[in-house]
Amino acid sequence: MPHFQMHLFDETLDGTVEQGLVAGLTAAIAEVYGDDFAQLAVVELIGVPRHRWGVGGRTATDEAPVIELILREGAFSLPHVPDAEARLIAAITAGVGSVLGAGVAGRTTVQLTGVPRGRSGVGGVAA
Repeated sequence: MPHFQMHLFDETLDGTVEQGLVAGLTAAIAEVYGDDFAQLAVVELIGVPRHRWGVGGRTATDEAPVIELILREGAFSLPHVPDAEARLIAAITAGVGSVLGAGVAGRTTVQLTGVPRGRSGVGGVAA
């Protein structure tokens, strides 16, 4: 199951952007893996107070979201999905840009984390 965690400034989550971000990140999965896979996507939007976010030893002044996509390791090497990593990074960044603007997209960090087979589960059952 694809699982997104997006950290961004708390004040950005103002009740108007959340649905767009959830839809944009889910659309990124659909673009690379298809609609069936996207139906399993979980998105967490995590607001961090501006004074608790630092870059280069100083409190951050510009929005620079960090997005981690966690999914099974094998999803990155499916033969029918060439260049999955590069396509995911581009699609995720574009999804953020469509909601928060190109300037924010240009500062967005995307991390892809692969979970080895058997090291995740749902409902108490290893997947």
